[in-house]
Amino acid sequence: MELDAKIYIAGHRGLVGSAIVRNLQERGFANLLTRTHADLDLTNQAATGAFFTQEKPDYVFLAAAKVGGILANNGYPAEFIRDNLVIQTNIIHAAYRNNVKRLMFLGSSCIYPKLAPQPMREEYLLTGPLEPTNRPYALAKIAGIEMCWSYNRQYDTKYLAVMPTNLYGPGDNYHPENSHVIPALIRKFHEAKQANAREVVVWGTGTPKREFLYNEDMADACVFLMNLPAEKYDGLLGSDESKTGRFEPPLVNIGVGTDVTIRQLAETVKKVVGFKGEIVFDKNMPDGTPRKLMDVSRLARAGWLARTGLEDGLSRAYLEFTER
Repeated sequence: MELDAKIYIAGHRGLVGSAIVRNLQERGFANLLTRTHADLDLTNQAATGAFFTQEKPDYVFLAAAKVGGILANNGYPAEFIRDNLVIQTNIIHAAYRNNVKRLMFLGSSCIYPKLAPQPMREEYLLTGPLEPTNRPYALAKIAGIEMCWSYNRQYDTKYLAVMPTNLYGPGDNYHPENSHVIPALIRKFHEAKQANAREVVVWGTGTPKREFLYNEDMADACVFLMNLPAEKYDGLLGSDESKTGRFEPPLVNIGVGTDVTIRQLAETVKKVVGFKGEIVFDKNMPDGTPRKLMDVSRLARAGWLARTGLEDGLSRAYLEFTER
């Protein structure tokens, strides 16, 4: 990307979008396009199209989405599939109509089957049933990948989908009901510490394994991929299966390549926060997918590896939480 290129970051206030903005600014990109929801409703097709027609961005990071944890996904399945389908459809089509050079669509590791072999490779997409608790969200993201693939095949666009593992870091959502596991645990342990509580209750058995990526690392990987020279970038855009006979979606996993149990995670958060009580696991609550570890060999071959260790990242996230 040229330093003076016009770059639109959809979802610039979110966990990933805000980190992408910071990363681009640090690299010297100054012509960044952002809009709040009040300024631009991305579920409005006409408004989204008018924005693209007026601004003509060169590059697009599609980080806008409706997101949430198990409770939110269970409680609002219609919103999760509807809003995400509409947002990504409006942006991808507007990008095509306005000759965007490259578009990066951000998805989620929940696109992979619930019982996918571990670690999960890009080609495991569509090979089995999804985790029921977030299936509506996952199906919307799978549709986004297929849209990128379809537009690339039909219109020769350069749209790449990236699937991050579980993310955390500055700018996270610490809502008591709608947050993901790390911000939920940080808030729980912090409030327990403030109240001098004797214990903290954590959902599930503690045995599922999860991979966690610091959001600043995620942003760095996104900008790195978007900045690849043409021959390397184009090599990630998949192939036309009707011609090659190979299932090769324009898809790259982004993660650290290692995971921890929820019990280990809770113990690490407890240590970082400085909570002195006990951890109690509520085995009556759902565990979700048994394991979700990304195969990041494709990303590594492209030349990028994560830099931030879990305890270090959690310490930074907790500091940002306490300074709010």
